[in-house]
Amino acid sequence: MKWEKAYKQKLVSAEEAVSHIQSGNRVVAGHAAGTPELLLKTMVEFKERYHHVEIAHQIAMGHTLYCRPECQPHFIHNSLFAGAGSRQAIHEGRAAFTAVHNSDLPRLFTERILPADVTLCMLSVPDQQGYCSFGVSVDYTKPAAESSSLVIAEVTPNMPRTLGDAFIHVSEIDYIVECDTAPLILQPPTITVIDEAIGGYCAELIKDGDCLQLGIGAVPDAVLSFLKDKKDLGIHTEMFSDGVVDLVECGVVNCARKNYHRRKMVASFFMGTEKLYKFIDDNAFVEAYSFDYTNAPEVISRNDNMVSINSALQVDFTGQVASDTIGYRQYSGTGGQADFVRGATHSKGGRSILAFHSTARGGKTSRIVPHLDEGAVVTTTRADVHIIITEYGIADLRGKSFSDRAKALISIAHPDFREDLWRAYHKHYR
Repeated sequence: MKWEKAYKQKLVSAEEAVSHIQSGNRVVAGHAAGTPELLLKTMVEFKERYHHVEIAHQIAMGHTLYCRPECQPHFIHNSLFAGAGSRQAIHEGRAAFTAVHNSDLPRLFTERILPADVTLCMLSVPDQQGYCSFGVSVDYTKPAAESSSLVIAEVTPNMPRTLGDAFIHVSEIDYIVECDTAPLILQPPTITVIDEAIGGYCAELIKDGDCLQLGIGAVPDAVLSFLKDKKDLGIHTEMFSDGVVDLVECGVVNCARKNYHRRKMVASFFMGTEKLYKFIDDNAFVEAYSFDYTNAPEVISRNDNMVSINSALQVDFTGQVASDTIGYRQYSGTGGQADFVRGATHSKGGRSILAFHSTARGGKTSRIVPHLDEGAVVTTTRADVHIIITEYGIADLRGKSFSDRAKALISIAHPDFREDLWRAYHKHYR
């Protein structure tokens, strides 16, 4: 049977598509900007059909209606990375949280540690051979679909066609809902004076020819704004946004000196505006792969001069880093931080940077502390940490004793807290 005929036979309405989900199923939903909002909204609309359906999802950029209190008897959200739409539900016990490095996340599904009964995804329209692209969300969505018992897809002309290992054939999809949905938009953040100061310090450590991984937010965008005088930068990252596109367009990012995937930008998912989505569409310069490839430390380290730039919520005197919890409250997730910290560390000429504002809560608390808050968990261990940056400078912790680490960290803490930090230092390090 030609794929076109099979495609037509699989076309159904959103209501009919989700009617094939059974109570007790584990449903894996596509990630971030690729969240299949139409299918999830339809499930919530007909929530009375379901009892104890688990919805496993990482960054939920959409409405997360399934996290609302009235949906509790019907859905339980298993958050693989907490976000604005799921934090309260996790805190109130209406959602679960599963900690996992992004490099290991696909294995939860492919090795049936968390067997996927159903995968909901958003795909591009099929090409001439019947292949649809996962577009902005390859990450864990593709591995989940490949190991799922049932695959239900929103197929939309608005999903960009990313290349690399980003495809699924029509024959592997069970139900198709044609629609005009589009990847969710993430507007660029407002960059503050503090972000600019941090970005400037980070840029001092980036050399011509380096290969970069950056997270998302004001600090990474500030870093990118300081790189326009650099040459031949490369990209190997789990995600990128509009700021990287600007550097490609001005010739700074060309991947010419990459020794692995030379002249290719490698990523796993994308979050940004329509400008970004148009850029990645059918662009041979961009290759998308699942997390078990992009985030594997052994793959990352194949790139010489790898520089990872991520953030943190707290760092203690020993160098322990808490990046995903605030005390006992889950704020985000393990994500790919440890993956890229270790990958960059083992790269020839590599550097791992954690950059963040020196204070939190409007300047009321220091992010550099003698010890982590009660309940806070370690995201990056003291043995893995390398460079810490705040708006007050750079602290290179690698190879330093705990005493010397504390001194270096206090030197880049906010001045309002240094006296108390020195007092704690003299109490612990005589």
